[in-house]
Amino acid sequence: MRSIFPSAAVTSRKYALVSSLRAQGFGVGSFATTQPGPNDLFLVADGEGITAPARTVVIGCEGREVTPSRAGAPARISFAAEDTAVGNGFARALIGGPEMPTAADPESLALLALAERVATADITVLINGPTGTGKEVLARAIHNGSARKDKPFIAINCAALPESMLEALLFGHQKGAFTGASSGGDGFFRAANGGTILLDEIAEMPLQLQAKLLRVLQEREVVPLGASVPQPIDVRVIACANRDLHAEVAAGRFRADLYYRLAVFPLATKSLAERPQDIPALAATLILRHAGSRNVIPWPSHAAIELLMLHDWPGNVRELENVIQRALLFCGGDTIEANHIVFDRPVTMTFQRTVAVAPLAPVTAPSEPETPPGTLGNIVQMSEFAAIRETLRACNGSRIETAKRLGISERTLRYRLAKAREQGDDIGNAQNWNNANWAASA
Repeated sequence: MRSIFPSAAVTSRKYALVSSLRAQGFGVGSFATTQPGPNDLFLVADGEGITAPARTVVIGCEGREVTPSRAGAPARISFAAEDTAVGNGFARALIGGPEMPTAADPESLALLALAERVATADITVLINGPTGTGKEVLARAIHNGSARKDKPFIAINCAALPESMLEALLFGHQKGAFTGASSGGDGFFRAANGGTILLDEIAEMPLQLQAKLLRVLQEREVVPLGASVPQPIDVRVIACANRDLHAEVAAGRFRADLYYRLAVFPLATKSLAERPQDIPALAATLILRHAGSRNVIPWPSHAAIELLMLHDWPGNVRELENVIQRALLFCGGDTIEANHIVFDRPVTMTFQRTVAVAPLAPVTAPSEPETPPGTLGNIVQMSEFAAIRETLRACNGSRIETAKRLGISERTLRYRLAKAREQGDDIGNAQNWNNANWAASA
C-alpha cells in the first residue's frame, strides 16, 4: 500500500484524519527520516506549496468541498470538525481509491488490521458473513497485500456456475473429455497460478466436488477432466460463505474435513447495521465512486447521514450503494439532503420499539428542497417523531435518558425536537406527549 507524507500543518490540524489513515493500513512517512517513493502521496494544508500536484491532496478546514485529482491537478478536500466522519471518508477514498476497503468502526478497523497480517502469510483463508458485507473486497485486500499481488486474482461464484460444468471450469479439461469439448481448457485454478483464487459461496459446492477440492488443497495439484496426470499449481485459496458452515457440516451438506482445510484462518464480516460508524465513511466512498465526471461532488448533509444511520440495512453495503446512486440522481446541487435518501423497501426504524411504515407508491425525484407531505421522507420523519414521543413519555420527559434509549446523541435529539416544532408538532412539550392524544399518536 502506498504511504502518505503529511505536512506538519496537516498533522497538527487534521490529526484525527492522519490517525484514521494509519489505522486503515496506510504508512505515514516523515520527510525527516524517509524518502518518498514514486507512488507515495503528499498531504498539504491549504495555502502550502505543492511540488508534485498529481500526487498531492490539499486539505482545508473550512466549508465542505471535495475535488478529485484531474488533468494533473491536486485533489482537494475541505471540512470542519463537525463533518469529520464524512470528511475522513472522502479523504480516504481520494488517497486510496474508491475500490479500497473502507472502515471507521473500531471492529471493522480491527478486521482490516487482522487481514493485513494474514496477507503476509501464504495461508488459506475462510471469510464468513452476510451477503453484501464486503467479503470479496476483503479478499482482494488480502491478495493486494500479499507477495502474490502482481499475479492473477480470480473470483468464482460457485452458486452461479452450472453444476455439470463446475469441475471442468475449476480444474480444467482435455479435448474430447465431454460432448462439445472441441479443445482443452486450463480451468480457473491453473489460470490463477501464482496468484489467488476466491471461491465465493463455497457452501453451494456439490459434495462430490468438495472431495476433489479437498485433494487440490492437500496435494496442491489438479487433475483436469479427462486427464490421468495431475498438474501442479501454486495458488492461494480464499473461500467465502454467507451461511454458517458449522451448521452445514452438522446437516451433512458440507464436508467437515474440507471445512477444517479451508478454515486455516477464519475471518468474519458483520452486517452494516452492526457497524454504524462505517456508514458515513462508506457513503462518502460510494459518492466519490459514482459521482462520475461531476464538477461538484455533492456532500451529504447531517440530516441525510443521520437518516442513513437509522436504517437497518437488510441488504448491507449493496443496499447502501443503491441508495447513494439514487441520491446522486435526485441531487442536482452540492448537497445530498435527507429527502434525496430513498430506500427501496418499506422503512423500519429500531428505537425503543419498532415503527413500521406501510408500503408506498413508487417514489419520484423531489423537485423542492423541503419534503412535501406524503413522500417517503415525510413518512419516515413522522415515524421518527412518533418514536421520540413514545420514548419521552416512557422516560418521564428526560431528554438525556431518551437519547440513550434511542441510541442517538442529545444534540441529535435536540435537532429532531426543533424540526418537529418547525412543523407544528411540539413533541418536546410535556403537555403534548402526556395528554389524552398520546395513544392515537403512538
